[in-house]
Amino acid sequence: MRAAFYDRTGPAREVLTVGEVDTPEPGPGQVRVRVRVSAVNPTDVKTRDGTTARPFQGVRVPHQDGVGEIDAVGEGVDAVRVGQRVWLWLASPGGTDPAPVAEWGTAAEYCVVPQEQAVPLPESASDELGACLGVPAMTAYHCLYTGGSPAKSNVLVAGGAGAVGHFAVELASWAGATVVTTVSSPEKAELATRAGADLVVNYREPDVEQRIRALVPQVDRVVEVALGANLDLDLALLAPGGTIVTYAATPQDPTIPVRTLMTANAALRFVLLYGVPREDLAAAAREITVAVSEGALSPLPVHRFALADVAAAHEAVESGTTGKVLVDIG
Repeated sequence: MRAAFYDRTGPAREVLTVGEVDTPEPGPGQVRVRVRVSAVNPTDVKTRDGTTARPFQGVRVPHQDGVGEIDAVGEGVDAVRVGQRVWLWLASPGGTDPAPVAEWGTAAEYCVVPQEQAVPLPESASDELGACLGVPAMTAYHCLYTGGSPAKSNVLVAGGAGAVGHFAVELASWAGATVVTTVSSPEKAELATRAGADLVVNYREPDVEQRIRALVPQVDRVVEVALGANLDLDLALLAPGGTIVTYAATPQDPTIPVRTLMTANAALRFVLLYGVPREDLAAAAREITVAVSEGALSPLPVHRFALADVAAAHEAVESGTTGKVLVDIG
């Protein structure tokens, strides 16, 4: 089969190759998916360039997320699943505990995953939306639901036009929360508004705290992408007993104001999907699929690349392109 792969970490154009590799066969409890669209996440880029490299042997086919159809099943999997259109989560190795037994991500014509990681996609959902779910939607879900449901609460989403932020806005709105989000430009404000945020504030403009307080006096939960840059604002707005959940790291760790957090009885939590128990990941995937079936989730603007241009796709993610980078496989 044709696939993108690398056998060492480094810059995209130096290590990524597109060529022929053996077509994988599903083992017990696994399914094989004929991939149509593969999505590139920042975590895929960081794994490939060595920033957060995880050990592997031989070659690695990258990318965690994608969409396609099941074309073969392994022992113990109901054959009725053959032909199902599915969305994939944490497909490439190192993404779960225990890790998948093969080094097959979604940047290939075929991908083998444990059957629960290939989730039936509602007919109403486009391939673009299905490919965009995975890491961003599941991260957003855990940020919102760790420690309890966000229903009837006030939620602040930092960076509501990013992939995780986008789905955090939509999932929080779907749950019945009042959602405030921050963005950095009018174009991003339009995206966050379309996602359903009740208030969108450009954090580059003055009086951010006051503008948020005009809608909600305090927030119960913060979904945070830049903890160091935003912690002062988060704490100023956080209700007593509130929670800040962060899902991204910066090169320099922030200083944590312990006394302020203690005084507020605040919780500071961290989310990284690779350490989340598999049963929790599977539960999140089920709930996300329900949200999709009810029309609550939508894709971000997409930037599409051919498989032959996979290095350019990685570079687009590295450059901070707004929206979602997809690689067409079929």
